[in-house]
Amino acid sequence: VQLVESGGGLVQVGGSLRLSCAASGSTSSIDVMGWQRQAPGKQRELVAAIERGGSTNYADSVKGRFTISRDNAKNTVYLQMNSLKPEDTAAYYCRAGSIYSGTITWNYWGQGTQVTVFS
Repeated sequence: VQLVESGGGLVQVGGSLRLSCAASGSTSSIDVMGWQRQAPGKQRELVAAIERGGSTNYADSVKGRFTISRDNAKNTVYLQMNSLKPEDTAAYYCRAGSIYSGTITWNYWGQGTQVTVFS
């Protein structure tokens, strides 16, 4: 499985960006897709995830501001980011994985896309 992200960039505080991640290859093995981010000096954080059936999860830090969605026909996941804050600045990585007995195993990474929020 290959994951290709797009949509990062520079945005002013309060602005919006939409990230996209297109999966190719053995996509039938993917049960869940999501976005992780990592800022310099900070721990990696799972921002949002969406299962094939549509169930979603969000980090508390982005609830109400970010929305994850998925187009199963296109094997693409989106992250709509609104009301962006400087602390959202990070490299954002698309992830894809499988679910077994309720446990997610993140098997695949994208190359990452930088999001920088400036005031």
